Amino acid sequence: MNPHRFLKSMENYNFVTHPKIGCKMNRLKEFDIEVSGIKENTLLTYSFQPNDSFFGLIEDGLIQKGSLNVEIDLEKTSILIRMVFRINGRIELICDRSLDPFDYPIDSENTLLFKFSEEEGEITEEIIGIKRETIKINIAHYIYEFISLKVPIKKLHPRFEEDHEDNESETILIYSTEKGHEEDSAVEDDMVDPRWLALKSLQDKSKLN
Repeated sequence: MNPHRFLKSMENYNFVTHPKIGCKMNRLKEFDIEVSGIKENTLLTYSFQPNDSFFGLIEDGLIQKGSLNVEIDLEKTSILIRMVFRINGRIELICDRSLDPFDYPIDSENTLLFKFSEEEGEITEEIIGIKRETIKINIAHYIYEFISLKVPIKKLHPRFEEDHEDNESETILIYSTEKGHEEDSAVEDDMVDPRWLALKSLQDKSKLN
């Protein structure tokens, strides 16, 4: 996940946002979650519907169109705020082979922890430090990044998926081991005519005499 920046407004209004959406904050206010008034040991659920206009507000975004439903389960404790993001819907991708647009399904569940700290910033990919007096958290870019993580490296229109699977199934890995050779030899010995074994035994005895 990219580094995060924490901003403070002219009116001492504290909120958390992301650098790619900082300049468009006013247009993404619907993705604010007020956390200052939530009591400890409280569970809440929020719902958001990212659409084409949402993706258009993300700077340098690779996804331009989509229609999704996002449910966030929020739990606030004395030391952190836990958010579980459940995202379902579809986005529009461009096929790498034909350049045709197609709908791609999204089904994702991710967890973020906002830990109360004296220092603000990303601690790990899933833990973000925020000050206890933080009023709002804007979750727009977190939603976008979780969606982006589900985009496949190779984007193929559904009509090419069957061909792609066939090509993968034709790839065969050939290898051998000493154990395999020993097993093959044992099988070959079992298949030898017993009369030849008897003849070989007589020949060996004659050599000894």
